[in-house]
Amino acid sequence: MPVQKDPSGRRFIAVETEVPGTPEEVWKAIATGPGLTAWFVPSKLEEREKGSIVMDFGPGMESKAEIQEWDPPRRFTAENKDGIAPDAPTMATEWTVEAKAGGTCRVRVVHSWFSSTDDWDKQYESVEKGWPAFFRILQNYMTHFRGQPCTQIQLMAMAPEKEKAWASLEQALGLAGATVGKAVKSSGDAPRFAAVVEHVAAKANPELTLRLEQPSPGMAQIAAMPMGGQVCLYLCLYLYGDQASSVATREEPTWRAWLDRLFPAPVGQPGA
Repeated sequence: MPVQKDPSGRRFIAVETEVPGTPEEVWKAIATGPGLTAWFVPSKLEEREKGSIVMDFGPGMESKAEIQEWDPPRRFTAENKDGIAPDAPTMATEWTVEAKAGGTCRVRVVHSWFSSTDDWDKQYESVEKGWPAFFRILQNYMTHFRGQPCTQIQLMAMAPEKEKAWASLEQALGLAGATVGKAVKSSGDAPRFAAVVEHVAAKANPELTLRLEQPSPGMAQIAAMPMGGQVCLYLCLYLYGDQASSVATREEPTWRAWLDRLFPAPVGQPGA
């Protein structure tokens, strides 16, 4: 939905979801470093007022914030003085957990900032559109892997054309024509995996969510998104359980080498 505004000049976006679990279990998933790492991005969080939050979105894309209010297991707020991009206004974020009937909780996140212009509205609308994909991982984590340790494998590649690149990636992974509920596995020289398809997005914004059986129990998020006049192909494997770290150590080099072969960087650029 469009950015909302109030008379004070505050602008904000709000996104929410409902997940299984008690408030205490859900709080651990959204308000601890290991919890956030299990469904969002690799994170470190000091669990206290004035504590720091550091989130790693990839090389050169680290986000830092300071906790302003801390009220477990119901609510916390944080402030990121650097905003969402260079020269952006300070961003405040509020997380709330509300118990619902049937053993579930509502999770709500609100990003807000003060501005007299619409200059940053589009960027925040993009942030809003990104949350549902992560919330799907959160829902699956709380349903199937609740409380288990997680190690992520984050992978990115750049390509000039979205449709062509996405088709190549789908085909190479054996995911062309994937439908929700379908059992899939890798083909050709792709790294070994087996999974069940949990979500397929519209072709205009291609994205797949998989529940992994191999190389480890977990989840995978695969997407293509515009970035700097090109398309960024994003793959993230969330591997769960006591063996997740050793599996990630073994598998990550294989996945990186395969993706580099499929989408080689132009000569003169990093990775070429």
